[in-house]
Amino acid sequence: MLYGFDTHELFRRSLPHAPATAGSPDREPAFDCHHSRSKRQQLLNLDHLPSLRRDVLAHLATGTFVAKAENVILLGPPGIGKTHLAIGLGVKAAHAGYSVLFDTASNWIARLQAAHQAGRLDAELKKIRRYKLIIIDEVGYIPFDQDAANLFFQLIASRYEQGSVMVTSNLPFGRWGETFSDDVVAAAMIDRLVHHAEVLTLTGDSYRTRQRRELLAKENRASRD
Repeated sequence: MLYGFDTHELFRRSLPHAPATAGSPDREPAFDCHHSRSKRQQLLNLDHLPSLRRDVLAHLATGTFVAKAENVILLGPPGIGKTHLAIGLGVKAAHAGYSVLFDTASNWIARLQAAHQAGRLDAELKKIRRYKLIIIDEVGYIPFDQDAANLFFQLIASRYEQGSVMVTSNLPFGRWGETFSDDVVAAAMIDRLVHHAEVLTLTGDSYRTRQRRELLAKENRASRD
């Protein structure tokens, strides 16, 4: 759970029988959303991020980057709302008619490893390419061995100029070699990601720290009353 939103409720993990396309009246939904309109709108309420330019956010919320097969990279320390923002933009893209698939980096790797071991990696990458936007959350939290890094590179390479990728990471690009166990693979991956991309480096307070500070302030006020 993050900010009260369950990502499993927002994005359906199973692949549809046919890719969703904008403007198709009988297209299958890219995800199931069980939240009210007001709650979905809160996904893009990021007043605690003064570093995030509102004109850039408004542009990304239109989903036009998906139509152009461009990428979005969200960098910043833990707890400031990168996943929150990625989900919000994914919801906006899906509302615009684009198919969206969300998962954490570790789960993407597990999915690719299972396909590779079953001898169907190419077929799995082809299925994933049917989605106009994939969101890869939490790159950098868990290091991957070289085999996993190579699978991850194949995922990124398979979408280069073909489909959009949104990535969230707590690490600057200069430290991605630590995560992927290979500076060369990391550099090649970054090169493909940023070629057509909006890279946002976010700063601000951790929402957990902010909530704790607000709670302490409330308790202090109550003790004085």
